Amino acid sequence: MTALRSRPPKTAPQNMPSPQQAVASAPRRHAAHRQTRAVLGLQALLLIATSAHAAGTDSSGTNAQQVTQDAKPQWYTGSLVSPSGALVKKGVFAWEPYMTYSQPVGYLNNNNGMESLHPRQKAVSNFTLYKYSITDTISIQLTPVISYRWKKGNNTSSGLKFGDLPVDLMWRYVNADPKRYIPALSIFAGMAMPTGDYSRLGRAQDGVGAGAYTFRLALTSQSTYTLPGQHELRLRVWSTFRRAVTTAHLHDVTSYDTSNGFRGRAQPGMYGQSGFSLEYAVNQRWVLAMDLARDWANGAHVRGTTATGQKVDTIAQSSGDWQIAPAIEYSWSPNFGVIAGVSTYFAGHNTNFDVSPQVAFNSVF
Repeated sequence: MTALRSRPPKTAPQNMPSPQQAVASAPRRHAAHRQTRAVLGLQALLLIATSAHAAGTDSSGTNAQQVTQDAKPQWYTGSLVSPSGALVKKGVFAWEPYMTYSQPVGYLNNNNGMESLHPRQKAVSNFTLYKYSITDTISIQLTPVISYRWKKGNNTSSGLKFGDLPVDLMWRYVNADPKRYIPALSIFAGMAMPTGDYSRLGRAQDGVGAGAYTFRLALTSQSTYTLPGQHELRLRVWSTFRRAVTTAHLHDVTSYDTSNGFRGRAQPGMYGQSGFSLEYAVNQRWVLAMDLARDWANGAHVRGTTATGQKVDTIAQSSGDWQIAPAIEYSWSPNFGVIAGVSTYFAGHNTNFDVSPQVAFNSVF
């Protein structure tokens, strides 16, 4: 800030111009006035232009801010079949219970043909996912299953049955970078504990366990793309592998279709699944989901003796199927949502042809 200068004192001029000098100086004064007006006009134009530019800049900034505000984050629950990777933030807890009704409609034989199935094994089950993030890239997951089964003419389960308990540790070793089209990559490794009933069963319907510790391995990929109209599309690709690392000791009625008096052992066969899922965002809350997966399983190896002393050494036939699971997701916040759909098999061999309606509640804390 500069100091103000005082005005000079008003004193009478010592030399007054002559009339001729005054007349001669008049045109020069008019010219000076015209130059002054021109400079002032130019300054006014510059001021107007600068103000207009500033206004345009502010408007552009406001529009950009509006676009940013309109680009809302998409909410997902996850599809019915696809496994999700490790959670993205330390200390987060996810809880997702599923309710499933399984209705067999036939049997796919060794030649991929459909056969009638009577009586049909029906079941209602609750599969619940518990997941906790130990770090920003490592999570632990438990997925217990409780079920109730029945079959016409063959009684029912003696009650709600708790199946084998899988415990998995998952690590996301590549973080997603949508701008470079790099997906999030995770690896799972864990063990299924033989907590389900499998031997010395009072009822055949009570057999819900394998009786062996089973190693579990999975690889997953997840990527998200923005389609025209600001619709998000999420893609998951996965592959799982399971192998028993111990044998099951069998007595009497078991999960392996043995009868009273049987003594022996069983080695469950290897099995796994590969597939992909698509989740298309209609808007922030509503999402259409679809899974397509291929299941495969080797037959179990059973050895032992029956009540009559007959030797048994059999390997069950391998099986496989293709399943599809369309569903609809609705989320009312980033942390809570529901999904409902149906999974069914449309091809395969040596397996039941099931239709399974499902509903799940997704929550993240």
